[in-house]
Amino acid sequence: MSQLTNLAFFRARRRQTEALGAALAALVEPTRGEAGCLNYDLHQSLENAEIWFVYENWRSMQDLDSHMKSVHLRAFLTAAPTLVEGDIDLRRFTMISTPATR
Repeated sequence: MSQLTNLAFFRARRRQTEALGAALAALVEPTRGEAGCLNYDLHQSLENAEIWFVYENWRSMQDLDSHMKSVHLRAFLTAAPTLVEGDIDLRRFTMISTPATR
């Protein structure tokens, strides 16, 4: 199976942009340290500071499943309703092309 890609989009609740950004930033290092994490990168929209997204790639579905059960992600998801407006927009993909080399 090819690598898995997740795109997760978040819109901050009113007056929660900084708090959401901090909570998302706190996920970066522990997630990058997980087995099977190829990359985990946080982005903020240039057009609307309330919009954030995470671009992440995983070696396998098993690695992604382990991430979804991790303590740091579960803690974020518990806090998310106070930070995120509406639902988290999670989109999952599988890579069809060969990964680029640098």
